Amino acid sequence: MLLPDWTVLNAAIDWLGHGLWDLAWWEIVLYTLATTHITIAAVTIFLHRSQAHRSVDLHAIPSHFFRFWLWLGTGMVTKEWVAIHRKHHAKCETVDDPHSPQTRGLDTVMWRGAELYRAESKNLETMKKFGHGTPDDWMERNVYTRFGWQGVGLMLVLNLALFGAVGAAVWAVQMLWIPFWAAGVVNGVGHYWGYRNFEAQDASTNLSPWGVIIGGEELHNNHHTYPTSAKFSVKPYEFDIGWAYISLMKKVGWATVKKVPPKLQLGDVKPVADEKTLEALIANRYEVMAGYARGVRQACKEEIAALKARQADVSVLTAAKRWLHRDAEKVPAGALPQLAQARAAHPALDKMVTMREELRQLWLNTSQSREQLTADLQAWCRRAEESGIAALREFSLRLRAAQA
Repeated sequence: MLLPDWTVLNAAIDWLGHGLWDLAWWEIVLYTLATTHITIAAVTIFLHRSQAHRSVDLHAIPSHFFRFWLWLGTGMVTKEWVAIHRKHHAKCETVDDPHSPQTRGLDTVMWRGAELYRAESKNLETMKKFGHGTPDDWMERNVYTRFGWQGVGLMLVLNLALFGAVGAAVWAVQMLWIPFWAAGVVNGVGHYWGYRNFEAQDASTNLSPWGVIIGGEELHNNHHTYPTSAKFSVKPYEFDIGWAYISLMKKVGWATVKKVPPKLQLGDVKPVADEKTLEALIANRYEVMAGYARGVRQACKEEIAALKARQADVSVLTAAKRWLHRDAEKVPAGALPQLAQARAAHPALDKMVTMREELRQLWLNTSQSREQLTADLQAWCRRAEESGIAALREFSLRLRAAQA
């Protein structure tokens, strides 16, 4: 009877329990977080900002590294990801949007985002229309696209070799990281819940002012407002770690930034608004309207304070205040009665809401000539400054100081 080779058996058991590295549990957790964060960085910097939106050009070194790492960590094909994301922007919140929670439901996008991605990747029309300009070299054709699953298979082998049996758990986390955070949280919750700096045309929201876990993708409303910007943070209190990495790569010559969010420039207050004022308004309309929204909120706050001083009912205005500065089509039907009641009871707020829509029409009305739009802007400023409403007058003066 042959006896087992106890040396080999013990070595095999030791390898299964500890792997080649024999790390402590917290070191394995740290490794897992580090590798998944690299994957997040590869998605946001390479796939999203560089490939999909062309907001930053990457040197060959980081570009090839990100492509290789994404092959190992996700198995995603660059052309497929880019095409699906571009279609998302082009068809946002419609039935043709590959992953909108507004049309498909939050649960579907949150938990089945990867399935939606795989289904859309088989749409040849999407690939042809939206997948142009992505890498098409020998490595892309013969390795990354042709052998997609072999990359993640190689990652599994590496993890098992390094950590033994627990390497399978490490690999599972690595494989689930992007489907959960990117396909689920960003594409789902990022179009459903959060705060909005800008009144973008879609339902995008910022999940957090600190974009660290998902590489800056948490600032989703900012991105949808300025999709071709390499920088997602716009407020002083916001942080985009993806932009921090791009800035570091820029310093060593590995990145060339092509575009960042526009910033409204102010000069002296002009006697009257002119065509340059109109240009500045249209070019910076999201920032301008965000400033207008602050004025509406401040006026609403003052009205509520006045009601409380008189011990009057503030419930209607309190319920309506979150919708006073929103585009009419973004106000849910259930909030319309309260909004109408609040506007009827508070003429100053009603005036501000009315004039907000009139201002918005200056860039929505494409049938008017440049001269007519300038005249309309001049008339708007005159009415704002003669309204007797301090917030309107201050806004108009700031608008007349805007420079193109």
